[in-house]
Amino acid sequence: MNREQAMLEHQILHYEIILYWSAEDNAYIAEVPELAGCMADGASYAEALHNAEIIIREWLETAQELGRTIPEAKGRRLMYA
Repeated sequence: MNREQAMLEHQILHYEIILYWSAEDNAYIAEVPELAGCMADGASYAEALHNAEIIIREWLETAQELGRTIPEAKGRRLMYA
């Protein structure tokens, strides 16, 4: 794992993930508000969280490949401070 990959792996754990049940989708939804359009779902809470971690990783890798700015993970408390 190179330095950039290690940094991305570290960042994944710092993004806020909002998890909730959606009766409409009949699934748990995991949203990552700091990463535009980044969300996942799952049949269970744990599955939605696991899928969110995968999607965060893919979102960050794609942004990096495209040369886009990667938002700093601030978390909810710091976003509204």
